[in-house]
Parts: sequence; structure tokens; C-alpha cells
Amino acid sequence: MSDHVVLFVCTGNYYRSRYAELYFNATVPAHLGWRAASRGFDPSPFNPGPIAGSVIQRVQERGLVLPADLPFPRRLTEGDLYSARRIIALDEDEHRRYVEHWFPAWRDRIAYWRVHDLHLMPAAEAFALIEHNVDALVRELMSSAPMQRRS
Repeated sequence: MSDHVVLFVCTGNYYRSRYAELYFNATVPAHLGWRAASRGFDPSPFNPGPIAGSVIQRVQERGLVLPADLPFPRRLTEGDLYSARRIIALDEDEHRRYVEHWFPAWRDRIAYWRVHDLHLMPAAEAFALIEHNVDALVRELMSSAPMQRRS
């Protein structure tokens, strides 16, 4: 089965979108054929390392596997948008303006959550909200998946 991609997008692709990607990939049942990717509207070249330390800590707390070959933050391209079946921007208040500026033709194809950045929401609260939203997304994908044939 070929993979369907859900693309999580935030500003820097260092914290929120990266955790959503990791959590989704760790929790979605493989037989559904979905995988997550993540990108950023405006990644900073000044972040230390490929991913926020708080994400690494949360992944470890949850007993999830952190890939050994973590890429550095990646900037969103139109090709990324075309390759995704579902696109989710992590914070409507923050990210709608990026969409309107750089990708206006995509405005109606992007879903928005309300997971605010660290200056507005503590990391623990943001991670819990991401988990809640991803869990709901996985349930939705499971309920819309075709029934598996049994032998």
C-alpha cells in the first residue's frame, strides 16, 4: 500500500510540527498507509541541533522512538503541499498569514489547529494538545479506512 502523507507545518519546523510528525508516525496503525512529514514556513538557521530539546524529552517520556537520522528543519515548498493528502498548520492565529502571503492558492486546503508557540503556551500544554489532536486525526483516518478483508 502506498503511503498517504499528512503534512504538519509550523513556523520553524523545530518544535510543534516536528513533535506532531513523530507522534503521528508512532501512533498511526501501519495498515492504514499513512505517514507524517513536517515543514516550516520560516525555519531559523540559529536553532541548536535538528530538533528542540523539549521534543526529545517528550518523545523519551512517551517511550517513542526517535529516529537516528533526524533532519534539520526544512522550509515548506509548494512541492511539499502537492505531495500531501492532508495539510495541517499547527496554529491558525500564527500561520494563516504565512499561507496568505506565500501559498494563497492553498488557503482552502489547509486545516488549522490552535497549538500556540512557547511565548503563549507552555511546552507541556502544547504537547498534550498536539497528542489530543493527533489522536483525533488517527481515529478519523481509522473510521474512514476501507474495511480489511479477512481470510
